[in-house]
Parts: sequence; structure tokens; C-alpha cells
Amino acid sequence: MPAASLLPLFGSAAGPGALGGPAGGGAGGGGRKAAGPGAFRLTEKFVLLLVFSAFITLCFGAIFFLPDSSKLLSGVFFHSAALQPPPPPPGGQPRAPPQPGAGPAGGGAAGAAAAGGAGSLERIRADHERALREAKETLQKLPEEIRRDIRQDKEKLLQDARGRKEAASAGLPRRPFRQPAGAVGQEPADPAVRQRRDKIKEMMKHAWDNYKRYAWGLNELKPISKQGHSSNLFGNIQGATIVDALDTLYIMEMKEEFKEAKEWVEKNLDFNVNAEISVFEVNIRFVGGLLSAYYLSGEEVFRKKAVELGEKLLPAFNTPTGIPWALLNIKSGIGRNWPWASGGSSILAEFGTLHLEFVHLSHLSGNPVFAEKVMNIRKVLNRLDKPEGLYPNYLNPSSGQWGQHHVSIGGLGDSFYEYLLKAWLMSDKTDEEGKKMYYDAVQAMETHLIRKSSGGLTYIAEWKGGLLEHKMGHLTCFAGGMFALGADGAPKDKTGHHIELGAEMARTCHESYDRTSMKLGPEAFRFDGGVEAIATRQNEKYYILRPEVIETYMYMWRLTHDPKYRQWGWEAVEALEKHCRVDGGYSGIRDVYNNHESHDDVQQSFFLSETLKYLYLLFSEDDLLPFEHWVFNTEAHPLPVLHKDDGNTEENQK
Repeated sequence: MPAASLLPLFGSAAGPGALGGPAGGGAGGGGRKAAGPGAFRLTEKFVLLLVFSAFITLCFGAIFFLPDSSKLLSGVFFHSAALQPPPPPPGGQPRAPPQPGAGPAGGGAAGAAAAGGAGSLERIRADHERALREAKETLQKLPEEIRRDIRQDKEKLLQDARGRKEAASAGLPRRPFRQPAGAVGQEPADPAVRQRRDKIKEMMKHAWDNYKRYAWGLNELKPISKQGHSSNLFGNIQGATIVDALDTLYIMEMKEEFKEAKEWVEKNLDFNVNAEISVFEVNIRFVGGLLSAYYLSGEEVFRKKAVELGEKLLPAFNTPTGIPWALLNIKSGIGRNWPWASGGSSILAEFGTLHLEFVHLSHLSGNPVFAEKVMNIRKVLNRLDKPEGLYPNYLNPSSGQWGQHHVSIGGLGDSFYEYLLKAWLMSDKTDEEGKKMYYDAVQAMETHLIRKSSGGLTYIAEWKGGLLEHKMGHLTCFAGGMFALGADGAPKDKTGHHIELGAEMARTCHESYDRTSMKLGPEAFRFDGGVEAIATRQNEKYYILRPEVIETYMYMWRLTHDPKYRQWGWEAVEALEKHCRVDGGYSGIRDVYNNHESHDDVQQSFFLSETLKYLYLLFSEDDLLPFEHWVFNTEAHPLPVLHKDDGNTEENQK
């Protein structure tokens, strides 16, 4: 910079008139006044500027390059407040003028300032010494330890900031996280039981590791061909196995696997896709999985993603009756029903299996619209006449009338009844409407559908226009656990009967496994033509890693502690290991009656979410996800009971 341009910086040093104003006219008109004591020559100014620049450079170098400079900065700038003059007294009154004889260093105020300055220097010195100690300790660590510490500190700061930003950006109410009771349980006391549970955890690791190796980020795994598998149920949404497995990983304490799954959800789970999805499947697997992962871990990303997806499902309810469509394009909001479903009807098990998740979405978001949508479904159902007290599988969303009168407690109907009971339990037994609907439905089942074979096996037939088809599906086997779970709320004279009904269903479904060559159950089995609990049609002989029989074993064990249920569960483990385990994961079987395995080459996401989770719980203590605090959605995702006295309502979180 030219020297002349520096002059204005120091022009005031010469005092008034130094450049020839009225006070400097007697020395030659407009000429420069001779330098007095307060003025500097040009060269002197330049030297002063160099010294000043060097001083500034030194100060900033000390601040930014000494160890832990942030502490020095805080000592210099934030503790200097003690040196500033105190603010005016309240009331706007002027301060008393300085007392005569009190010089710049005299008087109480100046003494206090000096003492404050000394204190600030002491704090700076202490901070500096502490910073040096920390630097010395850091230098003694190995480089990888230093990198790890830095990475962990960064991750914690980012997670905290991200959690706050995500909740704010999603418009979610602030919600202090309190983990429900029973998210973590004790080790089984019996060493033999503990060994079996460890084996089931190893099965989960085998399934997960191979999914990660061959199909990471895709929906499911093809374990024979060792590549990804995607179903059109999820449209272009990816990661079904990851989201479905989150809570299983958590309760099995597979911490590293849970962490990598969470990171994938944060970075890659995307619902902004132009594709048609199954509302039912996306709800039970994705919404249910995200909700459960949030309630177990408290990670805010899961709450945000669950509410985001729930909002994208809301257009499915835009029908004349509010009964949702089965299929929805989540970008355009256009819905429709399955073309094969009784003249464009919605399906009972699909629109009736949204209640648990949508009530929790309202609970976590503070938005009542989710709960209102599912409560409206009940209003529609309660206005309709039920043939023989039964609920047909098909309901037209435009007319609000039943489709064909086909009733099943298995496929097309099953989880509707499950959710009536669990809605009552999840409400801390305050949902009296759900309770009444459930027990009325069970009474109609007993009257019209539940039968006993000549060999003494109790089963649930299907009802078609008043005629019974004596067939029971693998999906129907969940009902044993449902009957036992609901026994406590049954009329007093029926409690024991409901437990016994559950036990009889468990025995029948066990027989359907035991009567096959592979000791794994078929998709459906019949009670006619002289056969009992056996599949007679080729298209009913497959097993796709389904969980319903093991689910009933788990409920019956928890509610009765009869050791046979653990034994039956272990038989299933042995059969899975023998016939379904392959190098690349676990595969379904095309024919369980054949001595030679023919694999279907699909590792279903529900194998990790349901089958392995129920097996793990079967060999766990009752304090892990206890029934008084948790209910399971139909994909085995645990959701907490909303206790009346937990103070954890939406209003309290706003």
C-alpha cells in the first residue's frame, strides 16, 4: 500500500491545525507546520505501522495456534466483562460523579476493575495449563485412538444437532424420550435355555450378514443366487429388510448391526418415489418398524421418518367412506384396489390393520388426523349389519357395503381381529369399543367357524356364503396366541376357556408341522376326505419362513410356562437349520412333504422381523418386552402401551 495512503490512519496524531488550518497560518501560508511533540514524520509512522502489524499477527497467532485456543479465546473475550464499567442503576438515575481526588487508579470502582483483571488473568492461566495437560495426554495416544475420539465427538455433536433440527424441520412437537419398561431383559437363568437363545441370535447374524453382503439397501435377499430381491408391494421404496429388522437387532443387542442399519435409514431411506405401494404392507413393515425402533432407541430419525411416511399414506383414505384404498401412488396420491378383490373392494385385513400404527403416529406427532382416520373405519363397520355376527373379507370403499360374503380368520381377515384386541390392550384397556368388537367377533367365530375334527383337533374353517370350507391356513395359526392373550379380558366364566382354545390351536398347528417330512408347516392344511392337518393340493404345500405357529408358541409359553411350547419351538429351529439354511442365508421350501429340498430362493424380511424375534422371545425371560408394557403389531414390531398415568400425552409434549 502507498505510504501516502497510510496518512489518514494517523492524521489525528498531529493535533488540530497540523495540516494548516486557522491555527497554523503563520508559518508560510498553506505550508506544513513544524513538527511538535505530538507529531510524527512519515518514516516514523511507517515504522509504527510495521510494529503494530507484527503485534497483531503475534496476538492472532497465539490465539489460534496455541493448544485449545477456544479456551484462551473464552478467557480473553468472555471473562473481560469484569473490566467493563457497570451498567446504569435501575430507574434510569445517573450515577454519582467521581469523588474529588480520585484519579484513574483510585477509588472502589477502579480497584474492583483491577481485581477483576487479575481474576481474568488467573482464569486464562488455568485454562492454558489445562489445555497443555490435555494436549500432552492426547500426544501420548496412538493415532487411531485420536482419530476414534475425534470421530466419536463429531458424531455425538452431529447426532444432537440433527435430532433437534429434524424434529423442528418436521414440525414435530418436542418430546423428551423415556424408554418404556422392558426394552432390555435379563439373561435366561437356565444355561440350556441361554444356549438355545444364543443359537437363535447366531441365526439372525447369518441372515443379516448375508443380506448385507449380497443385497444391502434392497428390499430382500435371494440367498441361493446371492442377489437382491424386490417385491412390487413396496413400489420403489427400498430397504424393507433393514427397517423390518431394526428392533430385532436392538433386542438381540447386536449393536454394531443396529448402528449401521440406523445410518442407512438416515442417509438412504427415501419415500419421495413415483410408485404404487401396498398401504397395508408399507404400514406394518416400514411404519411399524420405524415406530418400534424409535421407542426402543430414542433415535429421533426414526420418529421423523415414521411420521413422514404416515403423512404420505393419508391420501389412501380419500374415498367416499374413508375406507382406504389397498394400493396408493405415494407421489400422485392416486389410489385403487386390487383388481381381483370382489368388485373393487378393500380388504378387511388390510384396512383393519392400520389402527395401532396410526394411533402411535398421532401420539408422536401431536397430529390427531392419523387416529381420526382409523377411528372412522370403526364407525363405518359399526353401521353395517354383520352376517351371523361375522365380518366379510371385502368392503366397497365407495358404497360402504360388503362385497361377497367370504369370512376367514386367516388370509384376508386375520389381523383385523388381532388389532381389535391389541387396540384395547395398547390403550391401557380404555378402548371399550375395540374390546366389545373383539369379544363379539370371537363369540361369532366359536358359533360358526371353530370346529373339532374326528381325531380331536380344533381348527377354524372358512365361511363362504353360509357354507364351511374345512381348510385352515398357516396364517390362521396366529389365532392361538390371540385367544390366549385375550383371555384376561374375557367374561369371568370364559377366561379359562380362551386359554384352552389357544392351547388347542397351538396343538393343531404343531400337528400340521409334525405331519410333514421336513417338520415345517404347509401354507394351508385340510380336514376333509379322511385327512387331518395335511395339505392335499400342490399349491398349498410350500413354506415361506412364516412365523405364525412360532408366534402362538411364544404367547402360550409366556402365559402358561408349559415347557412343551419351548420344545416345539426348538423343533422348528432344528428344521429351519436343516432344510432352510443355505450358504447365502435362509430360503423357503416349495414342498414340505418332499424328502428332497427345493428352495424358493427368497429370504423374506418377516423372517428377521417375526420368525427369529418370536423364537428369541420364546427362549428369553418374561421381562424382555413384557405384555403389560408392550403390544406387537402384526409384523412383530413392539409398540408401547399408552398408559393413562404415564403423562406422555401429545399435549404434554408441545
